[in-house]
Amino acid sequence: MHKWFATAKPAPLSDSCVRRGTVLLALTASIIAAALGHAAEDLPDGREVSRILQAENAELGISHQPRPMINDLTFLRRIYVDLIGRIPTDQEIRDFAALPPATRRSTIVDQLLNHERFADTWTVFYADMLRLRSNADGGAAAIALVHQAVEDGMPYDELARRMISASGKAGATPEVGFILGDNADPMALAGATAQVFLGIRVACAQCHDHPFDVWTQRDFYDLAAFFGKTRRVETQFTNTVYTTETNQTTILWPPDGVGDGAERTPLPPKFPFALANADRAAGYIGRLEKLRAEKSKQVAAKETASTASTVDDLLAAVDNKVRSASRGSRLAPEGIVAEAKRDARNLKVSAGMSGTSELRSELAELVTDPKNRFFSRAFVNRVWAQLIGRGFVEPVDDFRDDNPPSHPQTLDFLADEFVAHGYDLKSLVRMIVTSVPYQRSHAVGVDDLTQAELETAFMATPMRRMISEVLYDSIVTAGHLFDPKHAPGKNLKTVWQQTRIAKAPRNASPGGEETAPTAISQLAAANNAPAMQSDRKPPKSPSYNLESAIELDFDSLLTAKNDGEVMVERMQVMSKEELEAERMQAQMQQQRRNVEYVDRFVRATIDDNPQFGSSFRMASPAAPEHFLRVFGQTDRTQLGDQRDANPSMRQALMMLNGRLTNEASRVGENEPIHELLVGEKANVQEAIRLAYREILTRHPSADEFKEAAAIVADAQTATDGVADLRWVLLNCNEFRFLP
Repeated sequence: MHKWFATAKPAPLSDSCVRRGTVLLALTASIIAAALGHAAEDLPDGREVSRILQAENAELGISHQPRPMINDLTFLRRIYVDLIGRIPTDQEIRDFAALPPATRRSTIVDQLLNHERFADTWTVFYADMLRLRSNADGGAAAIALVHQAVEDGMPYDELARRMISASGKAGATPEVGFILGDNADPMALAGATAQVFLGIRVACAQCHDHPFDVWTQRDFYDLAAFFGKTRRVETQFTNTVYTTETNQTTILWPPDGVGDGAERTPLPPKFPFALANADRAAGYIGRLEKLRAEKSKQVAAKETASTASTVDDLLAAVDNKVRSASRGSRLAPEGIVAEAKRDARNLKVSAGMSGTSELRSELAELVTDPKNRFFSRAFVNRVWAQLIGRGFVEPVDDFRDDNPPSHPQTLDFLADEFVAHGYDLKSLVRMIVTSVPYQRSHAVGVDDLTQAELETAFMATPMRRMISEVLYDSIVTAGHLFDPKHAPGKNLKTVWQQTRIAKAPRNASPGGEETAPTAISQLAAANNAPAMQSDRKPPKSPSYNLESAIELDFDSLLTAKNDGEVMVERMQVMSKEELEAERMQAQMQQQRRNVEYVDRFVRATIDDNPQFGSSFRMASPAAPEHFLRVFGQTDRTQLGDQRDANPSMRQALMMLNGRLTNEASRVGENEPIHELLVGEKANVQEAIRLAYREILTRHPSADEFKEAAAIVADAQTATDGVADLRWVLLNCNEFRFLP
């Protein structure tokens, strides 16, 4: 075991050494925090969370002993998976071990909160919650907007307001993807808004009073009336989809078929959920207002420092030029510029054909009101469940009187702090992952009842399997597949490929004169036939649809305009060159129609050097047979549909025989482990330890080392043996589950 993982007790230090060390550690922590762009006190830690939860457990009379805290390497693997969606690399393990032990965990948390992959990982969390789909109207743009919101630190209440109230064209107004996800159906949107943002399953009251809760059918209709004037419109010629607001609502009361033929009249909207009283909410709302006042001052100072021109500034400049050029002339009457200013101020630059929704804007304010306890508690409960393994309320979106939270005081504290810190996701995540409950070990070696009691009391962390995106990216990370790991030309393979060979054209002479060889070669090349194979470069390895997909480029999908709105990039008019290329392609297709083909199997040499991207950037949800869907990603269509963590035979077969696992197991020339297996610096023992660190984030035990050495020794070469070992480690349960 390396010296930086040694646990031997150090020699005692003098008091002066301790004082100097304490000062040095504090100074180091402050320097790191400053480098990360925030002071250490800006983001709260989890000490108070731990204290309140422990007190609640004492009040509940829970007598079980809590599970011990996890060690540093276990924490490192867990925090990497939860915050940036993959396991750590060997270099990252070494960097972590080099940090001062006293501040090691908090330091790595701050680093990962500012990692570029944090936004990628938590965009999936939001997309699951909001049911955003790349293949739905405006869905891809909405996902890109969420990514930008996480990256920029947009407050959650602002994001929610924009999603609920937005109107506009699919894609051009990314926020409208949430409304269009349910086709602007008032009934569906009422149920989705309550369940997603408030954790209340009011949709059960659509047809009758809620069977298990206080919500009535009238409550549901009152909420649906906020969406009653919203319409989904699709233009006939361009297939443009957008939302608009009409003057008439579709929500009438009483419901159709109810009330013995009573006249149905338009129902005015009413928010059915009670807000907290001002006294109860005064503390955390006061802190929120103070925080936002400070931020407003900072923004105002930056705006004052900038010299951006307003419409009035530009018109004033024009006014001065006109006065200077036409002084004494009748061509420049005094009222022209004043009239232009008045018209400019009345011009709504961002107004479009869809208009705005006053009702949904009112609803958005009510939903996100700081006094709305449902809003903050529902989100906190979701994030807690995401990081801990279970929520205070289960299911996470089913708050009701007969399903109370297990630890209401802890939930209220987290919700209050979440609001007071400006609905900031990173602050909430930091409080949770630096708390004691997050750092507890699993309840192993106990009966099922005791395990359930420990996990419900958050005295032990439940076993969690990596979600599909994390599992995918962790395999890619362990196998060094984000970049090519084989040297060019070092991994050539000869395979059989089916192709089509051109025969004589249909309009050939009766004598059957054959087409000239050059023409045949050109036509064959047009059909990707491997003609003149020896003169061509080896084709790349073929793609496999089960583990690859279209990637979304969030940066190019959204373009920030000058007016502050975020819009999807529009199609550009084709250039002359593009038109000519299209004409030539059409001409080639016409030539193909005059040629007969015959199927042939030919040998082809491929350079088998695959490279995989991040699954967090893939269009989602993936196809039903894709790796991500097989391992639990939902289609995001059903309200309340959670990811399935149950194992299946398809999952086992995909891990055992799938290309992703196979390529991750193979040893490439560009990997660090290759140097330990080939050449003068060969060290098989260290290669085995490296394989364990890269895949399981730990060193092997003595028994594991013996078994691993036997696997490597049984293979024809050391590289083959380590490939077998890595395949075994990737397929073990320990790899798929969080420690």
